[in-house]
Amino acid sequence: MKHINLSFAACGFLGIYHLGAASALCKHGRKLLKDVKAFAGASAGSLVATVLLTAPQKLEECKAFTYTFAEEIRGQSFGAMTPGYDFMARLRCGMESILPANAHQLAHRRLHVSITNTRTRQNYLVSSFSSREDLIKVLLASSFVPVYAGLTPVEYKGQKWVDGGLTNSLPILPVGRTVTVSPFSGRLDISPRDKGQLDVYVNISNQDLVLSMANLVRLNQALFPPSQKGMQSLFRRGFQDAVLFLHRENWFEEEEEKH
Repeated sequence: MKHINLSFAACGFLGIYHLGAASALCKHGRKLLKDVKAFAGASAGSLVATVLLTAPQKLEECKAFTYTFAEEIRGQSFGAMTPGYDFMARLRCGMESILPANAHQLAHRRLHVSITNTRTRQNYLVSSFSSREDLIKVLLASSFVPVYAGLTPVEYKGQKWVDGGLTNSLPILPVGRTVTVSPFSGRLDISPRDKGQLDVYVNISNQDLVLSMANLVRLNQALFPPSQKGMQSLFRRGFQDAVLFLHRENWFEEEEEKH
């Protein structure tokens, strides 16, 4: 198999779709995952890419955390922007509990995280992590949506950084084929296929998306998570879309029986 990379798009709370796709890849795409040379992502996509690379056994825990986090946000009067609610501290808490002690070593040179410099407004893909704290900082920076997540950008290496999704929401790596995953319908490998849409595409921060009502609804859900039932449905959709992709590419494997 040729050089394969796996990239997860920025998508806020629709990251639950990514977790569904990642679970399907772990169950039915083991051969593919063995051949993945590099993982990439922006915002919520970078979080799922990190867990899939450094702690795939924690995907269930990650799902539970996402459901709880979404429920918390729905319970606030103004969602994440409710005065006194610390979105970033909550996110850090989840990372601290899920990422293994050697996460930075496992991620070094294999994980590419999209972040945006506040001064130059330029995008950077960070792939070098000297400590676990370093990795967590980069992931927090990639997930920091200005105003929504707070007013103070994340400081890393003496500079201030915000959401990588603003400048490159779906990193495509220069070498080999990058398999793309996104909860938005568009020209992507693993994504929903909206039926009966006109084929009008818009490029939003490196993602070719269909101009559809369904995608507008998804954009809103990225910041204002749907109900628990809606979140569960997104998880299932991610799982199904990844299975369809594996079948299409002849990479699908039945799950091994556990004895």
